[in-house]
Amino acid sequence: MKTLYLSISMLLCVFMTSNAQVEVGDATLPSTVTFNAEELVLNGAGVREKFFFDIYAAGLYLKKKSTKSIEITNADETMAMKLHILSGMMSREKMADALRSGFEKATNGNTAVLSERIETFIGFINTEIAVDQVYDITYEKGKGSRIYKDGVAKGTITGLDFKKALFEIWIGTTPADKGLKNELLGL
Repeated sequence: MKTLYLSISMLLCVFMTSNAQVEVGDATLPSTVTFNAEELVLNGAGVREKFFFDIYAAGLYLKKKSTKSIEITNADETMAMKLHILSGMMSREKMADALRSGFEKATNGNTAVLSERIETFIGFINTEIAVDQVYDITYEKGKGSRIYKDGVAKGTITGLDFKKALFEIWIGTTPADKGLKNELLGL
């Protein structure tokens, strides 16, 4: 009887653990994360591909699931994008270029008011990027937009206008990858 209970307990642990994570490409993303002392749920996840290579797995985390990109980008509430690097093709320079291009598209070329903050934010990625590193790009209500590398905060940028442009890179009207946008929104 003890063996039966032990077996059932182990199966439940495995089942519960497997439900706490989501496989996305070659990455495993958690189904929940906590930032700003707030638990966020995985809204959707996908893989950013370029030239048939998986560059990174991405997950969008919100307080409550939503498919409405405009409401998400405009919301003054804690949220996060998790980027799990899958390819050695992603370098610090390529990430910086992608962010600059993303901000350009997200603002329809009107980056002047954000340009200093954009460069400061990009400067937080000050070491080379490697496979299996994880970047959390968050907006923490009352604090600002933060970037974490492997769980370590690298810096914060204030302003809801900056946060809006930042999240529009992935889920705005002209996203970096339309297929990934749909996956992040759970469409």
